[in-house]
Amino acid sequence: MIVLEYPKCGTCRKALKWLKDNNITFEDRKIHEEKPSEEELRKWHAESGLPLNKMFNTSGKLYRELNLKEKLKTMTDDEKYALLASDGMLVKRPVVVKDSTVLIGFKEEDWKEKLL
Repeated sequence: MIVLEYPKCGTCRKALKWLKDNNITFEDRKIHEEKPSEEELRKWHAESGLPLNKMFNTSGKLYRELNLKEKLKTMTDDEKYALLASDGMLVKRPVVVKDSTVLIGFKEEDWKEKLL
């Protein structure tokens, strides 16, 4: 199991604590140091079952600076994948990848159901 996270993110810290408290082992991947590839993002998006726009970190500084709330409305999926792959800070986190299960963001109920 891989967890993509950003150490300064409060939600990521909470999620990592939850994993440790539940004795779940994982490989930690710093999303700002090793950004996801476009291929990884496409695969994870398909496995997550979420709309593509839910993969964006809408509370991030870069999201606001690029005015993505408006720009995403007219972008193609290919453009969105390329944009997400360009900077790990645009990706909503944490991201958990375990076999064919992909969780985006930390919702404790979902994590209990999928990981315990």
